[in-house]
Amino acid sequence: MSRDSVIQPFLAQVRTIHERGVDRAALQQIVLLLEGLAERRELFNFEHFPAPDAATGDTQFRYRLNDDGESPTLYVNSLLPGKATLPHNHETWAIIVAIEGQELNRVYRRKDDGSHPARASLVLEREVVVQPGTSVAFLGEDLHGICVEGERPTLHFHLYGRPLELLEKRYGVKDDGTVVNYNKSQMAPSIQAYEL
Repeated sequence: MSRDSVIQPFLAQVRTIHERGVDRAALQQIVLLLEGLAERRELFNFEHFPAPDAATGDTQFRYRLNDDGESPTLYVNSLLPGKATLPHNHETWAIIVAIEGQELNRVYRRKDDGSHPARASLVLEREVVVQPGTSVAFLGEDLHGICVEGERPTLHFHLYGRPLELLEKRYGVKDDGTVVNYNKSQMAPSIQAYEL
């Protein structure tokens, strides 16, 4: 069985939910679908989606699995231990489901009212270790940062309501509260796995 023959029916189900509108309840429906896909280890593993090689300086590979315009987009993400991100939003809904490895997600809430576009004040609300059996989901303005600890790379699905590459209003927050455009300053390019 090919990956595409599994991915396309999955995405069709996700699009049906997406078109009705995604709230927290809908996110949980999609999480269950994506957790089912993560069980297909014969199709989604390090053999097919290699982790970065630290010797090259790469710390992250993001494999894009579909190109369907503005619709939900699925990625396989592999991060090396030590990789961390700024707290950031997604501008659209987002779900992270583990195939292998652990990723610490720190979920934040803004304390300020957002009236100063170049500054933000955040408070940590909770921490979630995303690993097989424990997933995390976000609406567009939810904020999180990630950190990979330990000695093993991750292999996780990241599913977004729209392609990451098209999002222009994602923002990240530095330690000093400075707001930056996340895509322009932080995001590495994706590998187009649907073309492999």
